[in-house]
Amino acid sequence: MLILAVDTTTPSGSVALLEDDVLLGEANIESAATHSARLLRSVDFLLGTHGRDVKDVGAFAVAAGPGSFTGIRIGVGAVKSLAFASGKPVAPVSTLLALAVKLAADGPRLVCPLLDAKKEEIYAGLFEARKAGLAELIPQGAYAPDAFFARLPARRVIAFAGSGLATYRARLLPYVRDKARFPRRSSFLAAEVGRIGCGMIREGKGVDAASLEPFYFRRSQAEEKCRL
Repeated sequence: MLILAVDTTTPSGSVALLEDDVLLGEANIESAATHSARLLRSVDFLLGTHGRDVKDVGAFAVAAGPGSFTGIRIGVGAVKSLAFASGKPVAPVSTLLALAVKLAADGPRLVCPLLDAKKEEIYAGLFEARKAGLAELIPQGAYAPDAFFARLPARRVIAFAGSGLATYRARLLPYVRDKARFPRRSSFLAAEVGRIGCGMIREGKGVDAASLEPFYFRRSQAEEKCRL
């Protein structure tokens, strides 16, 4: 089954094409520019490079959040339109889970994706790599940084990655000290989104276009203003 995967939740936008869980190609770019200006061009480029058409896609996978509210809306909106037109299922994938899968690829037992949620918050979760896959030890969500860091096990090695480190690494270190690891990873996640999505589709966990919803984990700034 041909799977088209999209991630626009961070500035590191990417699109991947997979045959089941085998990566055929990935188009990615690190840019502060809006994803709306280049997402569909990237999709066309990737499909055209492999001699495929969007009609050949058997299922879609999209990073549905958390992340940039604007980025989430762009990615989910684009995939929703493609899925609606084709009638094919969509796997909505957590950005944090995709980053955790990328972190766990080289073998660390505990992995912790951290994304800067702005407004003095982080999106985060703690996962343990087991034979059956990743187990969620601290639920994914939006946290005050110190409240989340205080829940981390202080005596176990943990691998960290994500945009939250740029802002909160210094605040993290007193909680984990020499047990923290910061492996180098690219920030592009479409391939991981596609592989996770493939598993979801196989397990019947895909949704139709009308049922596709983002994972925000908290209200947007616009929604907060409406409550005032």
